[in-house]
Amino acid sequence: MWRLNEFMSGGDEERGESLLDDEESDGFCSLSLVQRMYAFAACLVAGFACMFLSLIVFAKPIKFAVLFTLGNVLAVGSTAFLIGPATQIRMMFDSSRIYATAVYIGSVVVALICALLIHSKILTILALICEILALTWYSLSYIPFARRMVSNLMIRIFDTEI
Repeated sequence: MWRLNEFMSGGDEERGESLLDDEESDGFCSLSLVQRMYAFAACLVAGFACMFLSLIVFAKPIKFAVLFTLGNVLAVGSTAFLIGPATQIRMMFDSSRIYATAVYIGSVVVALICALLIHSKILTILALICEILALTWYSLSYIPFARRMVSNLMIRIFDTEI
């Protein structure tokens, strides 16, 4: 975190050091820190643009699914520019988020199959709902105790004991 702070204050910009030194050994960091920040921002903006454009074609679930899924994948993948792809994959398949990652990747694949191969609007919408829920659950894994709080909240909301 101190490297990011140093970068923001202008300390690392001239030297072109990476945000995390161990990523240079992954063969990924031929980019300087500034280039990686630009690539992260560009990938994230492209992801959000695809998700926004998907709302325009919401009435056509197949086009919506493709654009929305592409936007999600770009947004999630954008952090690979900051931490490196190897670290990104290690973090995604960490024991605390392996199930959320598997469900997310599975729902992305199922949504694309339903949209592009099966052409079923209902199945595509169901797969997109699963994709959104899985991405939310995956994202909550990065916030300490967030999944536990959401689980407890859902139990309280849906607990119908009288």
